Amino acid sequence: MSTQGNPEDPDSPPGRNPFEEVLQRVEEANGFLDLPGPIYRRLRIPRRSLTVSVPVRMDNGEVSFFTGYRVQYDMARGPFKGGIRYHPGVTLEEITALAALMTWKCALVDIPFGGSKGGVACDATGMSRDELKALTRRYTYEIGPFIGPETDIPAPDMYTDEQVMAWIMDTYSMMKGYTVPGVVTGKPLCLGGTVGRRGATATGLVILLEETVRHLGLAMKDLTVSIVGYGKVGAVAAGLLHGMGAKVIGVADSKGAIYNPGGLDVELLSAHKAETGGVSGFREAEELTIEELIASEADVLIPAALEGQINASNAGKLRVKILAEAANNPTTTEADAIIKGKDIFVLPDVLANAGGVVVSYFEWVQGLQRFFWKEKEVCDRLREIMTSAFEEVLSVAAEKKTDTRTAAMILGVKRVAEAVRVRGLYP
Repeated sequence: MSTQGNPEDPDSPPGRNPFEEVLQRVEEANGFLDLPGPIYRRLRIPRRSLTVSVPVRMDNGEVSFFTGYRVQYDMARGPFKGGIRYHPGVTLEEITALAALMTWKCALVDIPFGGSKGGVACDATGMSRDELKALTRRYTYEIGPFIGPETDIPAPDMYTDEQVMAWIMDTYSMMKGYTVPGVVTGKPLCLGGTVGRRGATATGLVILLEETVRHLGLAMKDLTVSIVGYGKVGAVAAGLLHGMGAKVIGVADSKGAIYNPGGLDVELLSAHKAETGGVSGFREAEELTIEELIASEADVLIPAALEGQINASNAGKLRVKILAEAANNPTTTEADAIIKGKDIFVLPDVLANAGGVVVSYFEWVQGLQRFFWKEKEVCDRLREIMTSAFEEVLSVAAEKKTDTRTAAMILGVKRVAEAVRVRGLYP
């Protein structure tokens, strides 16, 4: 038998604990809220943390053992909700941090979910379809007693997609003995998914960028944009922004970075990546390192990759007007302190990438009702929720005389704390 452990995330700075960073932001928010001690302490502790062993028979006949997690952080406002990621750097600390962020995110956009997150430490890019299916089904079996449409609803995240959600739904349904489409969101349309879900995170981000551009007195047609992470969110955002007249001048993925101050042809770039597997080597573009791209001048920088991409080593080099955090927790607390001293408008992750969970909520509601909406209705409702949350964050930032990240956290933490207070302690 072969074994596969749980390697540390090579992209994380040494000694960095993402959950501790999230707790620091909760503490900053509480500086304005002054919550009662028991409630404040409750919001700093996940309700349940599950670690599971996931044995998988590989194509070569050997059995590999992977480590999986599901952290259910808070359910005061509704069922737990959060994605599942497959990545070698998955750790319990990372998953706990992301579950906490999902808690504040759902509250910030005022949808009736709590927060959770799951993941398996594995290299999905090196696994066959059969191996991924076996991994998914066994992981689902292990966390099965703790998920469900009224308890905890997974969704796609890094290196998971509609097909993975279909396998989860099918496995869970076999365990129950009947079809349960509501156990996941982000699933194929033929299994009860919703129109508008696939690009919802990027769409929500672009809606917020429109609002930010208007707020700052800029013009979309003059905007220059760099994107770190050219995947499910970054690539879609690039296409949307390009179609609105913005100029995408720099793009990076896990294999390299490219830059052209005159603008990149996004359609040709996407075709190039589909053909070659990366953005490197794209014609009429200069090759850069990711760090060089982060430090290059642009109106907007969109970190859409791993956590901690903007850190103490590069935050001082940022030359942008807007930092739009498409990724979860892409900016460390040390970087935050540096950015606050610069003239940069931050769209924090708990707001900027909330479009995905908003449309997941729509999918969940449609599934419960067995009544499905047209795409225009989905898009209109998404825009209404995202713009309302943006205005609320601006209002709190102005009232409290603080930055947008802290304002967003104040809103999210306050709403969860209020639900905890009203529900009380059982028994």
